[in-house]
Amino acid sequence: MENKTELTEFILLGLTSDPHLQVPLFITFLLIYIITLVGNLGMILLILVDSRLHTPMYIFLGNLSLVDFFYSSAVTPKVMAGLISGDKIMTYGVCATQMFFFSAFATVENYLLASMAYDRYAAVCKPLRYTTTMTTSVCTCLVTGCYICSFLSAAVYTGNTFLLSYYKSNVVHHFFCDIPAVMFVSCSDRHVNDLVLIYVASFNIFFALLIILISYVFIFTTILKMHSASGHQKAISTCASHFTAVSIFYGTIIFMYLQPSTNHSMDTDKIASVFYTMIIPMLNPVVYSLRNKEVKCAFTKIVFKAK
Repeated sequence: MENKTELTEFILLGLTSDPHLQVPLFITFLLIYIITLVGNLGMILLILVDSRLHTPMYIFLGNLSLVDFFYSSAVTPKVMAGLISGDKIMTYGVCATQMFFFSAFATVENYLLASMAYDRYAAVCKPLRYTTTMTTSVCTCLVTGCYICSFLSAAVYTGNTFLLSYYKSNVVHHFFCDIPAVMFVSCSDRHVNDLVLIYVASFNIFFALLIILISYVFIFTTILKMHSASGHQKAISTCASHFTAVSIFYGTIIFMYLQPSTNHSMDTDKIASVFYTMIIPMLNPVVYSLRNKEVKCAFTKIVFKAK
């Protein structure tokens, strides 16, 4: 008779089984994680210390840095520990916790990107009414809404995944407890669960993307009406950097989550996951903040004061 005893732990296969690659990967991820911590926590510190950065734009940037720190920390330390110790076992409780917090903070980032696009729309297209449009209360409501919607979505994702039964195989072909990878090893009929994941993720992703696209249509329309060539070049350069990061983030998320789990190639998913779990949180401080003159001035001011 078939053994239907529920399993209590998962075995994560990780990125590679080659022992010669484990140390180089550990060193690489350690460097990436250190840069992520320094960049994001440093950005938060700058925004808190310098009163000139207490504006809506930097409130969003500060929260973006906070989110990048948390959702990178939900995955990277555990991956590095597994590379060194070889421990690939993760209990249901730890797996569910990692899945919840990673998906929650990744979704917060999704909505923060949309809020930042709206903020830039208000600044570029409605500059005379910007201070009355993007007030502190409006900014607080937007940020709070990002967190509430995202944590509710994460509860749906996690609950939807762990409602499935796992009693045949507990080997997860991934380096962390990602939703499609865990659902893939379930022995239940997951058709409905796939649909729930696709519909909820689709709403979150495309709603945020719609806000971003509409905001930038208005921004580009406004820029085209400007007569300054230098203004055009500066705005386009800034938007190009923004769209690079947005394209990587949304490209990998759409690739990972908006397809049935039966169509997933686990090895390809692992490579895509490295981008949005480790690379994007490292790059965001550079893309959104460190190229900003006000941030550079605040950093220089703090450095000279320390001396």
